[in-house]
Amino acid sequence: MNSSLELTEGEFSLMAYLNQDILYPTMVVGSLPRPQWIRDLIEERKSGLLGMDKLNTILDDAILMAIRLQEQAGVDFISDGEWRRESYIKVFSESVHGFRKDLINGGGAVVPSLMYPAVVSEIKQHRNIAMEEAQFLLENTRSRILVAIPSPYTLARRMWSSDYSKSIYHTPDDFMEACIPIIRREILLLKELGVHAIQLDDPWLALLVDPVYRERRGIVNIDREIESCIRGVNGATKDINSDSISLHLCHAHFNRSHSTTGPYNIIMEALGEMNVGRFAMEFATPDAGGLQVLKHYPNDKILGLGVIDHTDRHVETPEEVVVRVEKAMDFLPKERITLNPDCGFSPSSSNPMDLDEAYLKLCAMSEGAQVLRQKYG
Repeated sequence: MNSSLELTEGEFSLMAYLNQDILYPTMVVGSLPRPQWIRDLIEERKSGLLGMDKLNTILDDAILMAIRLQEQAGVDFISDGEWRRESYIKVFSESVHGFRKDLINGGGAVVPSLMYPAVVSEIKQHRNIAMEEAQFLLENTRSRILVAIPSPYTLARRMWSSDYSKSIYHTPDDFMEACIPIIRREILLLKELGVHAIQLDDPWLALLVDPVYRERRGIVNIDREIESCIRGVNGATKDINSDSISLHLCHAHFNRSHSTTGPYNIIMEALGEMNVGRFAMEFATPDAGGLQVLKHYPNDKILGLGVIDHTDRHVETPEEVVVRVEKAMDFLPKERITLNPDCGFSPSSSNPMDLDEAYLKLCAMSEGAQVLRQKYG
């Protein structure tokens, strides 16, 4: 581990990016595992048995527990666990008219019940995406908060269907262009509200690194896909200061298994072209291919280093977290590293995981950060 790495001219520091006065700040990626009774409430809302007002009254009390869990674990930037959402991406279709639910099989033959909506008519926003979540967080914690919303590129690749969407948006990119101003407006509102960290979830960019995935999706021109992602991110953040804006990349997971595998080499150059200040990336899992790719990490971005493997039932020790960070410090100075789990623990409400396990993993991450501060701070 090369502890002598220092910031060079043009590099961002944590202090500039997050107005953060400590090294190795810890952050969640978004979701926490939802207890079964929370998942039941979400299903009752979907089926019309429970109205939104009644649901939110119940969830207000539940989310206070999610907040306290993260505070108790010592996490610096916390979320509401995304317990009001069915999934990280359906929060968009629940806030925007133009979708018909359960038309796209997102889990294939492995998880046929994992269905997603498809865009079927011109989209029009009818409510804010995450403002109410953010307001509740700000009113109920003294911690800094992180709020995640889906990226335009991932929305277009997940919710556009050649079977259902072509008549209104001829291509996925046409649909993406319609999503961009909605996401941009939400970013501006969250910034105005005072949200400390805003995250765009863009797992579909990371999926591109896997040749098996590209073949399955019929992707021939990978450069065009990467350029679409860049255009979506930069359109959503146009003329917005990228301080406090992150992009999350992952291999997408369900029930402890990733959808794809492979190192980030082919997308690394694109990261430097995006108007965000930080990338939260999977590195704890061996499926992400290791840290050598950080040789090519852009020097004007903060790294959200994945130090917790959400697919592994093993609860990391603080010492394991420290080792993972020290290995990353061979490539990046300490001032450009934040700590986070590889991904949200439960990006879909149907994704099974134990809440106590997530809590213990977050504790290990926070304790590891404390060790690092004492050692290098």
